[in-house]
Amino acid sequence: MIADSTDPVAGSPAPPPAGVWNIANALTMLRIALVPIFVWLLFLDGTGWRLAAFAVFAVASITDKIDGDLARARGLVTDFGKIADPIADKALTGAALVSLSVMGELWWWVTIAIMVREVGITVLRFVVIRRGVIPASKGGKLKTMLQVIAIGFYILPGPLDYLRWITMGAALVVTVVTGVDYVVRAWRMRRAPGES
Repeated sequence: MIADSTDPVAGSPAPPPAGVWNIANALTMLRIALVPIFVWLLFLDGTGWRLAAFAVFAVASITDKIDGDLARARGLVTDFGKIADPIADKALTGAALVSLSVMGELWWWVTIAIMVREVGITVLRFVVIRRGVIPASKGGKLKTMLQVIAIGFYILPGPLDYLRWITMGAALVVTVVTGVDYVVRAWRMRRAPGES
């Protein structure tokens, strides 16, 4: 459905749609670019390298919050951003989870459970994209936050096992629950008579 070019309330021209190349989407792409740097640092031996990996992971994670705030505040929300942002999140957290499992620091079943959900929902987004974009829900944002915190505890050196287990357990539960929610929303979207 194409929106009218004037604001029906004020009668003034509506602002033009945001272009794909904007600061919010640039931060999303930066987050993707930081993934291989983070993985490389994580596999280097030594506490200093581990802390460097944590710093890169933290910076990349913070860009998720910044790009979302900028997109909403400056009217830079685009369909590209709605798709690229969750992909960037999954690339970062997925790389971290797989790396930690390869290193023997995180159970593989946890990584597999989370990754199956994340990849499945990403594929589902593309399946229903002609009906519309499924934006991140509040539960999805909570899931991402819990995953980031849990992964951060696993990256940091030191005796943090209880914090790691508790936060990763919470992240796993919310990941599964929100995954089911996305499936239900996608099913309703596909069944609804809609406009593309």
